[in-house]
Amino acid sequence: MNRETTESLVAGIEEWVRLESPTHDPGRVGQMMQMAGEQARKLGLSASIEPLAGDVGPLLCVSNRKTGDDRPGILILAHLDTVHPVGTLLENPVRQEGDRLYGPGTYDMKAGAYLALAAMGQATANGGTALPVDYLFSPDEETGSHASRASIEHYAARARCVLVTEPARADGGRCVTARKGTGMATLTARGRPSHAGVAHEKGRSAIKEMAHQVLALEAMTDYARGITVSVGTLKGGTATNVVPAECRAVVDFRVPDREAAEFILSRINALKAVDPDVELAVKAELNRPPMTRSEGTAKLLAVAQDCARRAGFELEEAPMTGGGSDANFTAALGIPTIDGVGADGDGAHTLNEHILVSTLEKRLEFWRLLLAELS
Repeated sequence: MNRETTESLVAGIEEWVRLESPTHDPGRVGQMMQMAGEQARKLGLSASIEPLAGDVGPLLCVSNRKTGDDRPGILILAHLDTVHPVGTLLENPVRQEGDRLYGPGTYDMKAGAYLALAAMGQATANGGTALPVDYLFSPDEETGSHASRASIEHYAARARCVLVTEPARADGGRCVTARKGTGMATLTARGRPSHAGVAHEKGRSAIKEMAHQVLALEAMTDYARGITVSVGTLKGGTATNVVPAECRAVVDFRVPDREAAEFILSRINALKAVDPDVELAVKAELNRPPMTRSEGTAKLLAVAQDCARRAGFELEEAPMTGGGSDANFTAALGIPTIDGVGADGDGAHTLNEHILVSTLEKRLEFWRLLLAELS
């Protein structure tokens, strides 16, 4: 391990992590994009910041394309927003303890994003890459990429392959080639309020109705098919002595393929009120389509695995995961996509979030080799 290279990588990652950038703080996310863009320009890359609609930060687009080069190339995806609110650094400060570098957003996913940018800069300094490389940094992945999805799909449409810098799986640094699709449903029951003691019989309980619906929804889970349905939040009622007139449930569902997605969407949308005097409104949508492992992805994986061996580690493949990412969008377009090729570590979304310092140099070399090898 080259101590100077590792220390330089640690210093750069620490700088990024110290700028807290939760999704719901567009100003700080914008500052993070500015920082990454300035670094990209210093590396000889072009960098532009594009505003997005809605209350989110902007998008950062980095590229090594030469003027007039519109060939399909390599698309790298990262996000610079985190789940951690401002002030998390007080509870999980940036610090190195042994082989672990701690801090909010280190593992998910500022370290991986930093490594890919550093490798892209090295490749450019050493004569460029066979294929043009576009690198997109999104500001809202942690909340579903609603504002950035169109841009991601636009860039993916002119890509031969996609590499996503989400963190390597904690159980051995494995990459991801398949993810479940993610969806959300909102159910609203509207009943009839009345005094719970004096005129209970005149009321129609929205919470009672929703209890029936919760059981029906949870029963849709089918582990054998890889389908999960989970009622995450319930809100209803106004006071203990009032028959509740309204209740709202928000539901998460995960599906392994398009067929399962259509099946679950049809079942959720077909739900009807058990009590004929209660109105039930249902809204369900698939937020991220399933990321299925294609033949093109298998070929891309083989190249990545060879590059990993040359860099000094084995890149194994993780089983399908239930978590979604922006890779779901690009894979659904038929673009060969590999995810989870970011930094090694653990503790995503927790106060124990960290990366493994000893793996940084090998991961950087992996990225350098991969960008050079793809053609």
